[in-house]
Amino acid sequence: MKRADDFQQRRQHLKDLSDEQLEQRFWGLAEKLVDPMIDLAKKNTTPSIERSVLLRMGFSSMEAKAIVEGVMDRGLMGKGAGHVVYKLAKEKGLDVREAGLKLAEGQLWDEATAMFKGGAK
Repeated sequence: MKRADDFQQRRQHLKDLSDEQLEQRFWGLAEKLVDPMIDLAKKNTTPSIERSVLLRMGFSSMEAKAIVEGVMDRGLMGKGAGHVVYKLAKEKGLDVREAGLKLAEGQLWDEATAMFKGGAK
């Protein structure tokens, strides 16, 4: 099967554009494709991403798992587990690790939840 050669018809809307205009059009179209993916990445997270953040903050995998489960149970995933730990530490005057360990042990969850669900960001 031979493909019909319709290149000349399909390029009509581009034929009078300069190289610079073609490049601008290309990057504009590329941004339209990528912007929704960037938006999704900014607004969504997963338990595995949140555990990874906590690992990089110095928590063990077991500690990170407990913290992420607590964050999920309380509907705080959109805030980010690392953010929850950091903000709680700052609010309570604790070291970040100390605040995270308390959360992993089931402590301070009411305070953490109130900070985020009470309208604070």
